[in-house]
Amino acid sequence: MHFRGFTLLSVFTIFLVTLFSSLPQAYGAGNSVDRSFKPSSPFSQALETLQKQIGFTFKSIGLLRRAMTHASFSEENNKALSILGSHVIETSVSLRSLEKDIDLSSKELNKLILEISNVESSCAVDGARLGLHKVIRVSPKTDPSSPTIVCLAFRAVLGAIAVDSGNTDEAVKIFWSIHNDKVGRAVSV
Repeated sequence: MHFRGFTLLSVFTIFLVTLFSSLPQAYGAGNSVDRSFKPSSPFSQALETLQKQIGFTFKSIGLLRRAMTHASFSEENNKALSILGSHVIETSVSLRSLEKDIDLSSKELNKLILEISNVESSCAVDGARLGLHKVIRVSPKTDPSSPTIVCLAFRAVLGAIAVDSGNTDEAVKIFWSIHNDKVGRAVSV
């Protein structure tokens, strides 16, 4: 009798381990997401709208959720995605600038990168153009329309796109479409 109980417990344990070990893979691959399901929360609806605005549908909506989550709201936040997004911007500005003028000095290139990465005059303008201040989740004590927070969210969206697509090409394309395809400061709407 003791042996039979042990066998049933073992079989049940193996079943649970098998079941739960496959869940993260299915979720990460986007297999568990029913695209016909309509989002119910205002945040989920805002993420759907944002995807339409930027012209990119995430395979893993969790990446966009994280991109729209500030550190004041959760430990699972957009900091790392924002760093990646910042590098996407810097690399794309460098590439586009050097394609136009290979003799561009390093000083001029750095100036262009700083101008387009500037929180107040460019990055936050791009993020505000998308209405990210209305989407990002922050703590009640944090101002979601702060240029720094909007800029971090914008960069994080680009980082999330790069991770979701597995390369930076799509993020670069979306960056330039939002930034009006020009090297330099964003022009506010």
